[in-house]
Amino acid sequence: MTDQSEIIAQAERAVLVGVITAEQNEKEVDEFLNELAFLTETAGGICYGKFIQKINRPNPGTFIGTGKLAEIVSFVKDNSIDVIIFDDELSPSQQRNIEDQAGCKVLTRTNLILDIFAQRAVTSYARIQVELAQYEYLLPRLTRMWTHLERQQGGIGLRGPGETEIETDRRIIREKIAKLKDQLLKIDRQMTTQRKNRGKLVRVALVGYTNVGKSTLMNLLSKSDIFVENKLFATLDTTTRKVIIGNLPFLLSDTVGFIRKLPHNLVESFKSTLDEAREADILLHVADISHKNFEAQLEVVRNTLHEIGAVDKLVILVFNKIDSYSFIQKEDDDLTPATEENISLEELMNTWIAKENQPCIFISAREKTNIDAFRDLLYRSVKLIHEKRYPYDQYIY
Repeated sequence: MTDQSEIIAQAERAVLVGVITAEQNEKEVDEFLNELAFLTETAGGICYGKFIQKINRPNPGTFIGTGKLAEIVSFVKDNSIDVIIFDDELSPSQQRNIEDQAGCKVLTRTNLILDIFAQRAVTSYARIQVELAQYEYLLPRLTRMWTHLERQQGGIGLRGPGETEIETDRRIIREKIAKLKDQLLKIDRQMTTQRKNRGKLVRVALVGYTNVGKSTLMNLLSKSDIFVENKLFATLDTTTRKVIIGNLPFLLSDTVGFIRKLPHNLVESFKSTLDEAREADILLHVADISHKNFEAQLEVVRNTLHEIGAVDKLVILVFNKIDSYSFIQKEDDDLTPATEENISLEELMNTWIAKENQPCIFISAREKTNIDAFRDLLYRSVKLIHEKRYPYDQYIY
C-alpha cells in the first residue's frame, strides 16, 4: 500500500500566481489563490508557494512584470517546481514565453478545472462532455500544446485527449469536435426522453458552489449512497432519485457544482447535464455558511444559473454547515465594526442574509441539524406546486 509520504513524493510541486487589479483587491486575490490551492490539491498537486503582483494592465508578453517573473523563475529553479499555475487566463504566447523562461509547465485555472473534470468523469457521457470542452479549449492553442506535449508527458493539466492524440492538423481536431458534438446530441435526445418519461412529478434540483454539501444533502433526503469527498467537483454526473416526504412524492436531482471562472466551454458541454436545474420546478441553492467568502459564492451560482437560463422559479436558499461556522467573540467594550469574523450565527440569521433571501433555512446536513424544519419547508413548497398541477389529487391530504 502506498503511504502518505510516497503520495507526497509523487505529487507535482506547484506555485500559484495571482494579480491585484482595479477589479480585484488584495483580499479577494488571496481568497482566489486559496481556492486555486484547493483545486491544485484536488488535481493531485501540492502548493509550494504563492506569488501576488499588483498590475495596472497585463504585460503583453508575460502577463506579469519582468521583475516578478524573474523572482518566480528563481524560486522554481531553486525548489524543483514542476508547474506554475496562474489564476487568470493567459494568451498562448504569454504561456509559451513564461514556459521558455521557467523551464516548466505553465497552466491556468481553466487548465486545472478541465483536468479535474477529466479525472472525475466516470460515465461515458461525462467523459464525452469533458473531452469536448478540452478540445475546444486546446484548439486555438494547438501548435503550442502539441509541441509542449512532445516534451512533457502527462501530469496536471495534460490528462485527457492531449495524452493520446498528438496531432498538428486543425482539421482533424475540428472533425473530432464535430464527432463528439454528434455523440452528445444523441445522448441529449435520450436524456430528454427520459425526463419526459418521468411523468409530471414535481422536480427539485440541488445547485450550488462546489464542495458545499449538495451530495451529502442528497444522500440524507433520498437515502441513497452518492459519492461524497472533501474535494472540488467530487461528482460530475447528475443523479436523480424519487423522494417521498410524508405521503408526497417528488424527484430530486443533484447537479455538478459551480465555481468562479467556470470555463465557458465546460458550461456549453455540460448544458444537458445542467438541464436538470433549468427544467426543475424548485431549486435548492445550497451554500456553505462557514466559508468566509460565501456571499461571493452565492453570486457566482446566481450568475451561472442566469447564464444557463434557470431563472423565474422558486429558489430555497439552504445555508449548510452551520456546525462548522465560527466567529471571534467581541468584548462588550470593543468598538470594532461588525465583520464576518465577529458576527455570531444567531446574529447572521437575523441580518439581510435571512431577510432578503426568503425562503431560506440554516442546517447541517452532516450533523442532521434542523433537518426536520428543512423537510417541512421543502414539503410545503412541493405541495403548493403539486396542488396546482393536480388540483383534484386526494392522496396528499
